[in-house]
Amino acid sequence: MGVERSLTSPQTAPTEDLSLEDLKKLAKTLAAVQRNRLTSYQPYPKQQKFHDLSATKRERMLMAGNQTGKTLAAGFEVAIHATGKYPPWWKGRRFESPTKWWFASTSGETTRDNPQRILLGEIGRWGTGSIPKGDLLQIKRSHAVPDAVEIVQVKHKSGGVSMLQSKSYDQQRKGWQGETLHGIWFDEEPPPDIYSEGLTRTNAFGGLALLTLTPMLGMTDVVRFFYPQPNTPERALVMMDISDAAHYTDDEREKIIRKYLPHEREARAHGIPMLGSGRVFPVPEQDISVEAFDIPHHWWQIAGLDFGWDHPTAAARLAWDRDNDIVYLTATHRVSEATIAQHVSALRKWGAWLPFAWPQDGWQHAPGSGLTIADLYRKEGIKMLPSHAATEYGKQHLDPVTAEMLDRMMTGRWKVFSHLQDWFEEFRVYHKEKGKIVKIQDDLISASRTAMMARRYGRPANRAVPDFPATVGVDYDPFSRNQGGRWRG
Repeated sequence: MGVERSLTSPQTAPTEDLSLEDLKKLAKTLAAVQRNRLTSYQPYPKQQKFHDLSATKRERMLMAGNQTGKTLAAGFEVAIHATGKYPPWWKGRRFESPTKWWFASTSGETTRDNPQRILLGEIGRWGTGSIPKGDLLQIKRSHAVPDAVEIVQVKHKSGGVSMLQSKSYDQQRKGWQGETLHGIWFDEEPPPDIYSEGLTRTNAFGGLALLTLTPMLGMTDVVRFFYPQPNTPERALVMMDISDAAHYTDDEREKIIRKYLPHEREARAHGIPMLGSGRVFPVPEQDISVEAFDIPHHWWQIAGLDFGWDHPTAAARLAWDRDNDIVYLTATHRVSEATIAQHVSALRKWGAWLPFAWPQDGWQHAPGSGLTIADLYRKEGIKMLPSHAATEYGKQHLDPVTAEMLDRMMTGRWKVFSHLQDWFEEFRVYHKEKGKIVKIQDDLISASRTAMMARRYGRPANRAVPDFPATVGVDYDPFSRNQGGRWRG
């Protein structure tokens, strides 16, 4: 698949000029390479990152598009740990003695066809997978699934024997109990109870859990453990796009992506969880992503806040090209468990002149202070709007504002600076269930929605504007001489 750079590469010299003796030698060489593919495995950068993280992370997910090399990477890592043959490029965790592993997929058949195939090779050609043929000591076949194996014994360089055992998710939780392991490999997504039980098997050794999957099931519980941000320090996520797989040319990638159903393309090509019709913003990222540029001084700018503590406090800064009615998201801030003073310290860098819109919960009083949350930000020097953000019609409502954001995205009037990957993380998973927007992992989306709702109160960076009055209505215009004229945009 292009991640093994060896004599099996397409760049091998033409054979028409070789003698019969040369062809025989070449055939023997190729056969030897096939029996020891472990020595020729050279990971792509994303695969390398996945391996390297084993040094510090017990649980790792390689979430990737189809046929990008995710299963191959995990299969070679298991073979490296089982044989103890760590290559020179290896920076991850090392086991100095034999190891015990489980490898699993959704059923006995899929375990045979995918992880087993990578580890052992095609049926009838065992020894041509990631485990060198010379290191395969004994293979016990399964009685339940034709051509499947149950246990594989592998020679470890220390002189001992490593053990690999196949499992499947349809064995249910009881079939996953009782063993103590150094590592477990889940190929494709397991149910939460199976993942929990499998992970428990590795606790005694502080072992490794590898997950390789294409997220066709969407934002499931197991995916949420890792995406968009791992929810514990022991977890790590690596995402692999079809563009990360160098065994495809650009033309091949384009043809592959075109063949996928439109609602499956982001999952199958880019490894982004499939949300189908449940996505709030079913818009390709490239349609709204732009390279950062210097904001013209006459454009109106405003920032929006979304208050939090355990879930992050977030801020989003917008620039509004009023001539063309295009809104640009230009900066973001998202931090959990930080004080208001800490947030303000970061937000002041956006400009002391910049107004901040805020949601209705800013009227809540902070414990022990007697001040509202909005007042506390004012006290720290942030130019908060006098009242919470609302639509032009004076009523705050989630769906119409979100619908306007979607309309802008679809008509080229909502753009996001491409380096703001924390915002794109939320954009990818922002979805509905049973017709209602799911209010999780949406802090920056909420902050940017609040800012857009109040964009008529923005300020150009090059224009002096009086401070806001104590109270304003929805007709407030900061550029009107009497502070009461209607904004006519």
